Amino acid sequence: MILVTGATGKLGRHVVAGLLEKVPASELAIAVRSPDKAADLAARGVTVRQADYLKPATMEAALAGADKVLLISSSELGDRATQHKAVVDAARKHKVGLLAYTSILHADTSRIGLAADHRTTEAYIRAADVPFVFLRNGWYLENYSEHLAPVLQYGAVLGSAGQGRVAAAARADYAAAAVSVLTGTGHAGKSYELAGDVAFTLAELAAEVARQAGKPVVYNDMPVEAYRGALQGAGLPAAYAELLADSDLGIARGELDDRSGDLHRLINRPTTPLADAIAAALKQG
Repeated sequence: MILVTGATGKLGRHVVAGLLEKVPASELAIAVRSPDKAADLAARGVTVRQADYLKPATMEAALAGADKVLLISSSELGDRATQHKAVVDAARKHKVGLLAYTSILHADTSRIGLAADHRTTEAYIRAADVPFVFLRNGWYLENYSEHLAPVLQYGAVLGSAGQGRVAAAARADYAAAAVSVLTGTGHAGKSYELAGDVAFTLAELAAEVARQAGKPVVYNDMPVEAYRGALQGAGLPAAYAELLADSDLGIARGELDDRSGDLHRLINRPTTPLADAIAAALKQG
């Protein structure tokens, strides 16, 4: 049995959909905080188990009988590593055959603030003596394509990434890689650096939006303090504004770029191009 945590989230939904194309629903279970949000999956025959990262006993019960587990990292900022430990401990107790973890690109060397929790979690998994694979996901194209309204309104992409390149891919691409690993063999002990085939600068992002929208859009590169202030001025919480500003500095340093080709090979196809993601977003309005 394959079990997926966080299965009703944006990435989790893609993973479950992909798994259902490869394995019978009777061989798939999901651990979710709110089972009512997974009623559609239950109706398809997926086993739905209530579990909370913050309640270790529920995770222990949820992982019973699982052969392979996908730990989708918590989306709640803060001490996410502590939340992840509950899943790792349960996997160790139940002696799962493979624990796959969605980490971050170059987790072992990245100076991006987001990498800290992932690095701690990876170390904990290694020490747990559980067969593992790290899916080090890069930036999502949706980080940009889902937030085009203010870009189109003001004709500008704001950031502090300079000329740094980001090798982003679509959620569906990262989900397909997870499905490939969970339904395949020979992945234990590996760390995959997952990123888009073609990296781009934020200036190139702005140019692509302008081309497709048919209106001027430029990239406004700002000092990090000014960018952080602009984000807070737009209504973002201070912690989230800091995360975005810090991540742009990581892009400037090249920490969200990668040419390994791991993602392309795992999904056996090209990753989603930036142009396609922008086109889909503009079509949706």
